Amino acid sequence: MSQARLEVNDQLGPRVVEISKDPFVIGRRATCDLHLPSGEVSRDHAEIVSADGAYQLRDTGSRYGTFVNGEEVKEHTLVHGDRIKLGRSGGAEMVFRASAIGEMHQVAVLLEGLRALSSGKVLDEVLALVMDSAIAVSGAERGFIMLAGESEGDELEFKLGRSRDRATLPGSRFETSRKIPEQVFRTGESRIEADLLDGDLADQHLGTVALGIRNVLCVPLRLVRYVESADSTTEDRRIGVLYLDSREKGTLMTDETRATLDTLAAEAAVAIDNAQLYRDALEKARLDQEMATAAQIQQALLPTRSRAGAFFDAAAEMMACRSIGGDFFDYMDMPDGRFGFALGDVAGKGPPAALLGALLQGSLAAQTASTSGPADALSHVNTALMHRAIESRFVTLFYAMLTPDGELTFCNAGHNPPFLVGADGIKRLETGGMPLGLFEGAPLEEETVRMAPGDFLVTFSDGVSEALNPEGEEFEDARILESIKGSAGRDAQSQLEHLFASVNTFTAGAVQNDDVTVLVVSYRGPDSADPA
Repeated sequence: MSQARLEVNDQLGPRVVEISKDPFVIGRRATCDLHLPSGEVSRDHAEIVSADGAYQLRDTGSRYGTFVNGEEVKEHTLVHGDRIKLGRSGGAEMVFRASAIGEMHQVAVLLEGLRALSSGKVLDEVLALVMDSAIAVSGAERGFIMLAGESEGDELEFKLGRSRDRATLPGSRFETSRKIPEQVFRTGESRIEADLLDGDLADQHLGTVALGIRNVLCVPLRLVRYVESADSTTEDRRIGVLYLDSREKGTLMTDETRATLDTLAAEAAVAIDNAQLYRDALEKARLDQEMATAAQIQQALLPTRSRAGAFFDAAAEMMACRSIGGDFFDYMDMPDGRFGFALGDVAGKGPPAALLGALLQGSLAAQTASTSGPADALSHVNTALMHRAIESRFVTLFYAMLTPDGELTFCNAGHNPPFLVGADGIKRLETGGMPLGLFEGAPLEEETVRMAPGDFLVTFSDGVSEALNPEGEEFEDARILESIKGSAGRDAQSQLEHLFASVNTFTAGAVQNDDVTVLVVSYRGPDSADPA
């Protein structure tokens, strides 16, 4: 019971008294463990006893009563921070302080065991608890916590300042000299300055002295963990510093206090590190949920995978290398009866590429009723993209229109040339120009070819040709051709499924660096019956 204490404030002045006996007797009698000379305090007023690992305050028949946090009690289990008053008009007042080190250890163990906390403010709460406990142990007027940045070499960052009355100090920076905390963090050695006004110290810490600060105690927050591994190593690193100061002479900043704070800092470092891990875990869970929602939205923006009309059938699929991807495809029904389709690949990956892909998808759809052909449509999209001045973002895009009599007009803006497969061989569709978003007014051309019934077009992103197997070998265009020739059917869905199966067999589960997207369009002929 030696580490719990009472911060007493009565007619004898403020002082800190350790609860060093069991029971610990409080009263006006001179022989009491805590002697309080006030007339409202009975000779044997109350006692503090240990019970089941906790401290209990018991009124022992006092005349004017015992109060905890404003409520009169006969018996009360004390918790850290409870305010005790003996007598109705405040004959003596005190604050109960539990063992700061024990409390830090409990917090550290609790955070170590828990894997999901609902509060995103857990780190702030732990930092406040550490500061309040350190101030209570040392008797300092105020304290600060500074933590290291995430990368090695980052400067110490101010995190929290607290005062003796457990209030958070305003501001977001360290207003005294940074020399002491930076030195303590760098060396890993605690530092105590009993009087900064003494000798040359005042010149070295002018900013601190200017605030009237005389006593400073700073200890490193060292994280020491046993790491279960093949060589059973121990993690030992500094995560920040705990800084305390005071303008008063004769505070409790002694060597003994420093030793106690070193122990507290070790427990606090574990609690703070665990709190940071939980904060990061909560943030990751939130981001994962947002990414899952974004993926659902992106899939909803894409058309149905399969599409069939009076003279064609189409099938497409996109597999993003992350939750959401930068590839997109779309189908468009033209007012004159033509069928339009497009496949695009935005530079980059993840959310930025997906957002730009959605923008381009909408911009292209807006051109269907107001342009004469694919090249004109892509020129308008390029202009719109350039006017938005999105830095380092461009897109490769293949856009084509198919008529009922088999005329295919296309424009290829820097995209992988699709394979047009017909009875007389295979043709690559390359006519077009540069990727969109690089240069305003860049020339784009279009070409018209004729498809016979049974011909089909395989359009794909570079994530297909550059798909990697576990050995780092690329799938390449040659294997795409092998897949096309090896498919039993010439309808769009059969070709799509066969190509994806070939890619999956080749990659054998290897992690991919790019989105994999394929769009296949098969021409049925002008006299084909509408499947609907």
